[in-house]
Amino acid sequence: MRVLVAGIGNLFRGDDGFGPEVVRRLAVAGRLPQHVRAVDYGIRGMHLAYDLLDGWDALVIVDALPGDGRPGTVTVLEVGEEDLGEGDFDPHGMAPVAVLASLRDLGGRLPPTYVVGCQPANVAEGIGLTSAVEAAIPAAMQAVQALLHNCVPGPAESPAGQRIG
Repeated sequence: MRVLVAGIGNLFRGDDGFGPEVVRRLAVAGRLPQHVRAVDYGIRGMHLAYDLLDGWDALVIVDALPGDGRPGTVTVLEVGEEDLGEGDFDPHGMAPVAVLASLRDLGGRLPPTYVVGCQPANVAEGIGLTSAVEAAIPAAMQAVQALLHNCVPGPAESPAGQRIG
Protein backbone atom coordinates (compact mmCIF):
# COMPACT_ATOMS: atom_id res chain seq x y z
CA MET A 1 0.00 0.00 0.00
CA ARG A 2 1.51 3.33 -1.10
CA VAL A 3 0.05 6.65 0.03
CA LEU A 4 0.83 10.08 -1.40
CA VAL A 5 0.36 13.11 0.87
CA ALA A 6 0.23 16.19 -1.36
CA GLY A 7 0.69 19.71 -0.01
CA ILE A 8 -1.05 22.14 -2.36
CA GLY A 9 -0.96 25.91 -2.35
CA ASN A 10 0.90 29.05 -3.29
CA LEU A 11 3.25 30.23 -0.54
CA PHE A 12 3.29 33.71 -2.12
CA ARG A 13 -0.41 34.13 -1.33
CA GLY A 14 -0.55 34.12 2.46
CA ASP A 15 -2.70 31.33 3.91
CA ASP A 16 -2.79 29.55 0.55
CA GLY A 17 0.64 28.24 1.60
CA PHE A 18 -1.02 26.11 4.31
CA GLY A 19 -0.73 22.76 2.46
CA PRO A 20 2.98 23.00 1.67
CA GLU A 21 3.74 24.11 5.24
CA VAL A 22 1.87 21.17 6.78
CA VAL A 23 3.66 18.71 4.48
CA ARG A 24 7.02 20.32 5.29
CA ARG A 25 6.40 19.97 9.01
CA LEU A 26 5.26 16.35 8.64
CA ALA A 27 8.52 15.58 6.85
CA VAL A 28 10.59 17.38 9.49
CA ALA A 29 8.78 15.52 12.29
CA GLY A 30 9.86 12.26 10.62
CA ARG A 31 6.87 10.27 11.83
CA LEU A 32 5.41 9.22 8.49
CA PRO A 33 5.30 5.48 7.81
CA GLN A 34 7.64 4.10 5.16
CA HIS A 35 4.77 3.48 2.73
CA VAL A 36 3.89 7.22 2.74
CA ARG A 37 5.50 9.87 0.55
CA ALA A 38 4.87 13.53 1.44
CA VAL A 39 5.42 16.09 -1.35
CA ASP A 40 5.04 19.87 -1.54
CA TYR A 41 3.41 20.34 -4.96
CA GLY A 42 2.78 24.03 -4.46
CA ILE A 43 1.03 25.10 -7.67
CA ARG A 44 2.49 22.38 -9.91
CA GLY A 45 -0.74 20.67 -10.98
CA MET A 46 0.81 18.84 -13.92
CA HIS A 47 3.48 17.36 -11.64
CA LEU A 48 0.80 16.02 -9.26
CA ALA A 49 -1.28 14.63 -12.15
CA TYR A 50 1.69 12.73 -13.58
CA ASP A 51 2.79 11.48 -10.16
CA LEU A 52 -0.72 10.10 -9.59
CA LEU A 53 -0.28 7.95 -12.71
CA ASP A 54 2.35 6.00 -10.78
CA GLY A 55 -0.29 3.79 -9.15
CA TRP A 56 -0.78 5.25 -5.68
CA ASP A 57 -3.20 3.33 -3.48
CA ALA A 58 -4.46 6.44 -1.67
CA LEU A 59 -4.06 10.21 -1.79
CA VAL A 60 -4.25 12.75 1.04
CA ILE A 61 -4.38 16.36 -0.14
CA VAL A 62 -3.56 19.16 2.31
CA ASP A 63 -4.82 22.54 1.14
CA ALA A 64 -6.50 25.80 2.12
CA LEU A 65 -10.26 25.43 1.61
CA PRO A 66 -12.32 28.54 0.94
CA GLY A 67 -15.63 28.85 2.71
CA ASP A 68 -17.63 30.81 5.24
CA GLY A 69 -16.14 29.22 8.35
CA ARG A 70 -13.85 30.67 10.98
CA PRO A 71 -10.24 31.07 9.78
CA GLY A 72 -8.12 28.21 11.06
CA THR A 73 -10.94 25.66 11.04
CA VAL A 74 -9.61 22.27 9.89
CA THR A 75 -11.94 20.05 7.87
CA VAL A 76 -11.43 16.50 6.57
CA LEU A 77 -13.30 15.45 3.43
CA GLU A 78 -13.43 12.29 1.34
CA VAL A 79 -13.44 12.89 -2.42
CA GLY A 80 -14.83 10.50 -5.01
CA GLU A 81 -15.18 10.46 -8.79
CA GLU A 82 -18.74 11.82 -8.43
CA ASP A 83 -17.33 14.96 -6.77
CA LEU A 84 -15.08 15.87 -9.67
CA GLY A 85 -17.23 16.59 -12.69
CA GLU A 86 -15.30 18.24 -15.49
CA GLY A 87 -12.47 20.67 -14.76
CA ASP A 88 -10.46 22.96 -16.97
CA PHE A 89 -6.96 21.62 -16.47
CA ASP A 90 -4.26 24.29 -16.53
CA PRO A 91 -0.83 22.70 -16.85
CA HIS A 92 0.73 25.83 -15.31
CA GLY A 93 -1.54 26.08 -12.29
CA MET A 94 -3.11 24.12 -9.46
CA ALA A 95 -6.85 23.57 -9.41
CA PRO A 96 -7.12 20.31 -7.43
CA VAL A 97 -10.52 19.30 -8.85
CA ALA A 98 -9.29 19.83 -12.43
CA VAL A 99 -6.05 17.93 -11.71
CA LEU A 100 -7.94 14.96 -10.28
CA ALA A 101 -10.53 15.03 -13.08
CA SER A 102 -7.71 14.99 -15.65
CA LEU A 103 -6.56 11.56 -14.48
CA ARG A 104 -9.14 9.80 -16.66
CA ASP A 105 -7.90 11.63 -19.77
CA LEU A 106 -4.31 10.72 -18.88
CA GLY A 107 -5.19 7.02 -18.54
CA GLY A 108 -5.11 6.92 -14.75
CA ARG A 109 -7.62 6.43 -11.97
CA LEU A 110 -8.51 8.36 -8.86
CA PRO A 111 -7.28 6.48 -5.80
CA PRO A 112 -9.22 6.76 -2.54
CA THR A 113 -8.75 10.48 -1.84
CA TYR A 114 -9.03 12.59 1.29
CA VAL A 115 -8.60 16.33 1.81
CA VAL A 116 -7.33 17.92 5.00
CA GLY A 117 -8.28 21.54 4.54
CA CYS A 118 -8.07 24.75 6.52
CA GLN A 119 -10.24 27.83 6.26
CA PRO A 120 -7.89 30.69 5.26
CA ALA A 121 -8.06 34.22 6.65
CA ASN A 122 -6.04 35.93 3.91
CA VAL A 123 -4.92 34.76 0.46
CA ALA A 124 -3.73 38.14 -0.82
CA GLU A 125 -0.17 38.53 -2.08
CA GLY A 126 2.34 38.08 0.69
CA ILE A 127 4.48 35.43 2.33
CA GLY A 128 3.51 33.87 5.63
CA LEU A 129 0.46 32.37 7.28
CA THR A 130 -1.91 34.34 9.48
CA SER A 131 -1.88 33.47 13.17
CA ALA A 132 -5.20 31.57 12.93
CA VAL A 133 -3.94 29.33 10.13
CA GLU A 134 -0.51 28.91 11.71
CA ALA A 135 -2.25 27.73 14.89
CA ALA A 136 -4.20 25.14 12.86
CA ILE A 137 -1.09 23.33 11.60
CA PRO A 138 -0.79 20.89 14.55
CA ALA A 139 -4.47 19.92 14.16
CA ALA A 140 -3.95 19.37 10.43
CA MET A 141 -0.87 17.24 11.08
CA GLN A 142 -2.91 15.15 13.55
CA ALA A 143 -5.70 14.82 10.97
CA VAL A 144 -3.25 13.52 8.36
CA GLN A 145 -1.80 11.06 10.89
CA ALA A 146 -5.32 9.91 11.84
CA LEU A 147 -6.21 9.36 8.16
CA LEU A 148 -3.03 7.36 7.64
CA HIS A 149 -3.79 5.27 10.72
CA ASN A 150 -7.59 4.87 10.54
CA CYS A 151 -8.77 5.33 6.96
CA VAL A 152 -5.86 4.38 4.76
CA PRO A 153 -4.63 0.83 5.26
CA GLY A 154 -0.90 0.36 5.57
CA PRO A 155 1.19 -2.49 4.18
CA ALA A 156 -0.24 -5.94 4.87
CA GLU A 157 0.90 -7.62 8.05
CA SER A 158 1.96 -11.25 8.25
CA PRO A 159 0.60 -13.43 11.08
CA ALA A 160 3.86 -12.81 12.95
CA GLY A 161 3.30 -9.03 12.69
CA GLN A 162 5.99 -8.47 10.07
CA ARG A 163 5.35 -6.14 7.17
CA ILE A 164 4.74 -7.66 3.77
CA GLY A 165 5.54 -5.49 0.74
